[in-house]
Amino acid sequence: MLTEERREALRRLVERRGSIKVKDVAEEMGVSAVTVRQDVRELAGRGLVVRVHGGAMSPTAAEAADVAAPAVPRPVTRQGDAFGLIVPPGGYYYPEIIRGVQDAARTHGVRVVLAVSGETLADNQEQVRRLIAAGVDGLLLMPRAGLEPVDLAEEWLAGLEIPVVLVDRRAGTQAGRLEQVASDHAHGAGLAVRHLAGLGHERIALTARVESPNTPLIREGYAAACQALGLVAGPEFGIDPTDTHASAEWFEGLARAVEAGEVRAALVHNDLDAVALVGLLQARGLRVPEDLAIVTYDDEVAELSDVPLTAVAPPKRAVGEWAVDLMRRRLADPTAPLAELLLRPELRVRDSSGASSAVGGRV
Repeated sequence: MLTEERREALRRLVERRGSIKVKDVAEEMGVSAVTVRQDVRELAGRGLVVRVHGGAMSPTAAEAADVAAPAVPRPVTRQGDAFGLIVPPGGYYYPEIIRGVQDAARTHGVRVVLAVSGETLADNQEQVRRLIAAGVDGLLLMPRAGLEPVDLAEEWLAGLEIPVVLVDRRAGTQAGRLEQVASDHAHGAGLAVRHLAGLGHERIALTARVESPNTPLIREGYAAACQALGLVAGPEFGIDPTDTHASAEWFEGLARAVEAGEVRAALVHNDLDAVALVGLLQARGLRVPEDLAIVTYDDEVAELSDVPLTAVAPPKRAVGEWAVDLMRRRLADPTAPLAELLLRPELRVRDSSGASSAVGGRV
């Protein structure tokens, strides 16, 4: 059945019955609930049906409902789409992505309903259930990293009945018909390594937060760039914010390696750890970049360091904007090919890497 034929059949069905539920009609017509929901939206835009929560009514039935029970208002037909947005709690990394979502939503008249990611898979499933019950048309998901078990999380994502865009997250092959937009963190790490190698460094340390979902990708890009340039990878230092003793040890270990002349350059994830490292080195009489050239990863507060930090800057706001755009495209055409977007970070050169001012700027 062609699209217009299906929509005409749906219009006649609504007119004949007075009202329909999207889920029931999808089963009857042998199409997805997403397709029926899009058809209802299109017909409502033409004034042929009235869109209500979970379905549609004929204009005649909707008018009669208003006359019969004026004191009990029926669900309001929303102008424009509503997207559910689930984000992790805390941290300075995610607000910029959220601002990107807000900017794009405001531009296109989209309503965003925010929820904070729960600790467990069951928590996230309940949040999504509530958002769908509230009538959102699609889901922008940035769940807490490491939801376990992974196979059940992907199976759950694959079974959701409304469109899903993963935001700054990567899903496996079992996650079904969802779409993804994320920063290419592996590429960003490679930018840092190539920049430091171009300044003559042959051994570049990596310091990264063990709990970050971006760390495996940063490590991957770091290792690939070292191999491509013929550099010896390492040493690597892991930062665990839940373990104060271990966190102090990585600072001490890196500082001792700098004092011994074993390490002269480092990629540090994230800005706050890099800022702290600058202070520790200065307290020991060591200088940045003369004794240790530093590139940090994130560029949220890198410029505020005592020695302004050269930084890899993921395009966080653009990730949020593209997430909204992908969802709008999916709702406009449910049959379009699925998209997976990787947006490349840029390198912002400052004093901490030791590059001359002539090299400064963005790479």
